[in-house]
Amino acid sequence: MTDITIYHNPACGTSRNTLALIRNSGVEPTVIHYLETPPTRDDLKKLIADMATGVRGLLRKNTEPYAQLGLADDRFSDDELLDAMLAHPILINRPIVVTPLGTRLCRPSEQVLDILPDPQRGALTKEDGEAVIDENGRRINR
Repeated sequence: MTDITIYHNPACGTSRNTLALIRNSGVEPTVIHYLETPPTRDDLKKLIADMATGVRGLLRKNTEPYAQLGLADDRFSDDELLDAMLAHPILINRPIVVTPLGTRLCRPSEQVLDILPDPQRGALTKEDGEAVIDENGRRINR
């Protein structure tokens, strides 16, 4: 069984679609509801390093704490941004998926296909009705 972890927010459609794509590959991942169980500072730093995105690259901007805390201002250090993300986990963009092939912020959800070790097993349509995997388990390119 392939070891996959998803940092998941069940209220997020992109996160739900990403989870569906993982499951469509025949794997039941470890699901971390990161709003309830945020990563530790060290885990968050490792995720950011593994994605090579930088702290700001993982910072979710379209949420209330971002504006309230003035995080758009360049005066904040990476450590201060990490502090904000840990104090307000909603500021961590999602879903983040960790597989043996890499770690990725899966926005859009199809990004997960690049790091899934196992092929898709059948057709899959996203919640918005967009078909992304055909009946043969192949990605539908648009």
